[in-house]
Amino acid sequence: MLAIGDPFGVGQTVTNGIISALNRTADPNGEAVTAYIQTDAAINPGNSGGALVDMDGDLIGVNSFIVSRSGTSSGVGFAVPAAMVKRIVETAVGGGHTLVRSWLGAHTQTVTGDIAKSLALPSPQGALVADIWPGGPADRAGLKQGDVITTVDGRPVIDASNVSYAIGAVRPGDTLKLGIRRAGSNQVLTFRAEVPPSRPARDEQLFQGRHPFDGATVVNLSPAVADELGLDPFLGKGVMVLKIGRGFALNAGLQPGDLIKRINGRDINSVSDLRSVLSAPGNPWQVTILRGDQEITGTFRT
Repeated sequence: MLAIGDPFGVGQTVTNGIISALNRTADPNGEAVTAYIQTDAAINPGNSGGALVDMDGDLIGVNSFIVSRSGTSSGVGFAVPAAMVKRIVETAVGGGHTLVRSWLGAHTQTVTGDIAKSLALPSPQGALVADIWPGGPADRAGLKQGDVITTVDGRPVIDASNVSYAIGAVRPGDTLKLGIRRAGSNQVLTFRAEVPPSRPARDEQLFQGRHPFDGATVVNLSPAVADELGLDPFLGKGVMVLKIGRGFALNAGLQPGDLIKRINGRDINSVSDLRSVLSAPGNPWQVTILRGDQEITGTFRT
């Protein structure tokens, strides 16, 4: 296997090595974003975007990042698999500007040792289905809470991120076979890939005025918006802060990704709710948001 790139700007360089692992799902920031190929071929700053090819010259991935304390190669490099690269190229060639990935329509969690023991699984491997989006692709495929996804199209599932990547790497409309473990027996379900739904409608708006959201652009939260922002589609209904421009919102400390929960004791379930609340007098303003796993309440005077 060969890694091609331009490390440190010295010119095209080729290094060789082996595939150390497949389906690595954590980047240096601890966010599971795809199932990377891990290689011990020397990859250094400047290699990103270079080809990772097999000994037949076939593209198997695109070099992405390294894990290193020194900033130089330690033999732990990662590449985006060619299957995902192909989806991105197809989108670009078709005139698209954003890759819309297929989604499972279920919330899953990685099978730990304790979970495996409680479910009498032979090893801590797979993705446990914790929740199902009503009417989504997983629901229509017959997936149920408590199922453990063990394979996707015959390929073993390592963890929950592995399932998300395997589904996201296929075109909407494609069908896959999901191997599951249910009540002690193995089954196979037919799954049809779909894009995340855009319901409720996005209703993107920039708010301005004498209130805490002056300068904030917000949208209704839907599975499609959650996928776009890299968030959990199962956060529920609400209004998400998309961008922060000049205005009071910037000084108030609001951030993109904040989920607006309540204003002055009123639940905010839509952009329409937010517009209604902000159009009424309300000084001071008591605002509750969800940021990650933390609920934050602040009082503002404008």
